[in-house]
Amino acid sequence: MNLAQQATAGTTQTNTVTTLERVSTHSHIRGLGLDDSLNARAISQGMVGQQNARRAAGVIVRMIQDGEIAGRAILIAGQPGTGKTAIAMGMAQSLGQETPFTMLAGSEIFSLEMSKTEALTQAFRRSIGIKINEESEIIEGEVVEIQIDRPVDGSTPKTGKMTLKTTDMEAVFDLGTKLIEAFQKEKVQAKDVITIDKATGRVTRLGKSLASTGDYDAMGPETRYVQTPQGELRKHKEVVHTVTLHEIDVINSRSQGFLALFAGDTGEIKSEVREQVDQKVAEWREEGKAEILPGVLFIDEVHMLDIECFSFLNRALESEMAPILIMASNRGISTIRGTKYKSPHGIPIDLLDRTLIISTNPYSQDDIEKIIEIRCEEEDVQIQEKSKKLLTRIGMQASLRYAIQLITASALVARKRKSSEVEMQDVKKVYNLFVDVKRSSDFLKEYSSSFMFSEAIDQEKAQTNESMDTSE
Repeated sequence: MNLAQQATAGTTQTNTVTTLERVSTHSHIRGLGLDDSLNARAISQGMVGQQNARRAAGVIVRMIQDGEIAGRAILIAGQPGTGKTAIAMGMAQSLGQETPFTMLAGSEIFSLEMSKTEALTQAFRRSIGIKINEESEIIEGEVVEIQIDRPVDGSTPKTGKMTLKTTDMEAVFDLGTKLIEAFQKEKVQAKDVITIDKATGRVTRLGKSLASTGDYDAMGPETRYVQTPQGELRKHKEVVHTVTLHEIDVINSRSQGFLALFAGDTGEIKSEVREQVDQKVAEWREEGKAEILPGVLFIDEVHMLDIECFSFLNRALESEMAPILIMASNRGISTIRGTKYKSPHGIPIDLLDRTLIISTNPYSQDDIEKIIEIRCEEEDVQIQEKSKKLLTRIGMQASLRYAIQLITASALVARKRKSSEVEMQDVKKVYNLFVDVKRSSDFLKEYSSSFMFSEAIDQEKAQTNESMDTSE
């Protein structure tokens, strides 16, 4: 090796590019894990256990897909950490991209810069899709030749001619300034297959013609090849657009306009605008141009809503264009917010009467072990069997959420030891570093006098002393 090679070898550096992937709480959910008969598999699509709840959710999903249900309310009720949100996420995955699915937390209603009823109205209309069918005339073919006349002085606009062909015919078209600029923007060349919308003049480049490509033509890795179109150059094409009612409201709101769709700040929309949109949609439905797609509005922590919001939901579910309302709550008999009265799940009885309730049960030890195994795979953590058993025991004694949060922390401790697997000592270390709710509560009770505003503990002591006095 000469000096130049040694210098090159000494200065060569290898940079490893890593991609950051967001691993969220429910990123492992791919669906409800049901077979064709809507029977829940033991472990499938990231779902574990809760067979009855998953099957009930599958029935709802099937009815939504078949268009047999709308304007109904479903409540997923259960203890904390029993997979209520996971079931809702599984329903969203099963419904697919075409069905609108809006997620909302009950506490969000009070943090938005608009009235509570306006926030719920926008959430409702965000969950209702409109499938609009439009028939447009297009010109589709393979570009044979493009000739553009560019004047030297620039006094006259650019003009040109284009030759298009299909497998059955060939024709020459005159080009104006607008089409020439669209061609330059799309970088249209000979042997490209393009479509031109006659109404808007929009040019779309579909790809290179497979039949006209030679052996020595320059091509890149992203080059797309398509077949040369057949038949006539002029064709009638049906275009389907799927939008939500809220998007139409925003576009027709003069104060906001379509730019608010990108900004996210739509503000309050006048009721007159919504009435006009509803009338227009009704006309489209009568003419066969539009179809209503009732979607899903999922409200988590629904017990955080107050009596005004519940009254609005009760009335909104009776409207003609109402989505499926799915709610989740982990409360038992609790006070309805805004009143002094108590009710199951913190929801008024009149709304519960029209609600289908899906209950979730606590996970078994085997279910928790399987969930921890799935989460380890999702977070790309190698873990020993003994460590997995320990996390399962922690999940049974403390909570499943707490055990899941220890996975990544244990992996970081193992990495610090330069170990590729999480061992029991890593789990024990993070278990001692981060306490769960039960140990934190025991600590507060033991050292309550050292904390400020320890009213709850003082009241318990006072009640205990009073009961002792009465017993004497």
